[in-house]
Amino acid sequence: MEIRILFVSITGNTRAFVHQLQAYAENQSLESPNKITLKEIDDNTLPADEDQPFFAFVPTYLEGGNGVDNGDQEILTESLREYLEFGDNAALCLGIVGSGNKNFNNQYCLTAKQYAAEFDLPLLADYELRGTSADVKRIYDELVRVSRES
Repeated sequence: MEIRILFVSITGNTRAFVHQLQAYAENQSLESPNKITLKEIDDNTLPADEDQPFFAFVPTYLEGGNGVDNGDQEILTESLREYLEFGDNAALCLGIVGSGNKNFNNQYCLTAKQYAAEFDLPLLADYELRGTSADVKRIYDELVRVSRES
């Protein structure tokens, strides 16, 4: 089974995490391997119609404030939002995975929560910064579960 991931990475944390997921998938059962295909979205990516289901991974970058009554304006990750808005792309998205820094309290994974609400998609999982090996296994298992159910 192919698991497709579209992601945006500003500092490299999300990129490092999805590469860990890809390596983990390659090391799973050789009898029934799950291949993870990655597509990085950035400011130079022209929106295109997707034709296969995918997951969206988004870090959180917000403009100041506390993430509740101020400072909940997304910055730096808009290219992924615009990509999801293009054509029927959002309809092919199976869910959102968010990352952030727990030191920012209410802002932790707020961008992913906003995407989930805006596009009416499930927020499947979250992890902090570059994640841990336990996060990789947990999120991989969730992606496999959702892929099989769709």
